[in-house]
Amino acid sequence: MPRPEKVQAVSDIKAGLEAAQATFLTEYRGMTVAQLQKLRRSLRQAGAEYKVVKMSLARRAADELGLGVLAELLAGPTGLAFANGDPVAAAKVLRDLAKENDKLVVKGGVMGGAPLTAAEITRLADVEPREVLLANLAGAAQAPLAKLAGLVLALPRNAASVLAQLRDKKEAA
Repeated sequence: MPRPEKVQAVSDIKAGLEAAQATFLTEYRGMTVAQLQKLRRSLRQAGAEYKVVKMSLARRAADELGLGVLAELLAGPTGLAFANGDPVAAAKVLRDLAKENDKLVVKGGVMGGAPLTAAEITRLADVEPREVLLANLAGAAQAPLAKLAGLVLALPRNAASVLAQLRDKKEAA
């Protein structure tokens, strides 16, 4: 019979997996407490939460949610980064900290129920921030309108120029 605290832990992990836009798994073997605190602080600023949980409980939660693909990644000292906000920002933090500290290894994850490899998380980290993508989209939508406005304004300007030239020609003749 499972103990109530373990049942609660499994339900907490399930809630984190369900609520997160993406969940990234990392191996933190050999990291100091200060390095883990820096990781947690950086992820918190990016709208994510980093938790170290018992792997058997995490496997059980993943299995109950139908995320069996995580079972093979949940081995050894593994931490879960729940990206509650923008998953790209959390992926960038993990990529950057993994470059600084070779003991932090991004193992994989899940986003929208689909498994992610470590390489896919790195590619996700290379995506521009949401604000930049929206600005690019707005610029792309604005460009044809600006060209059309220039074309529409050029017609009367060109007509006035032609009429001025004809008037000057008649006055000269």
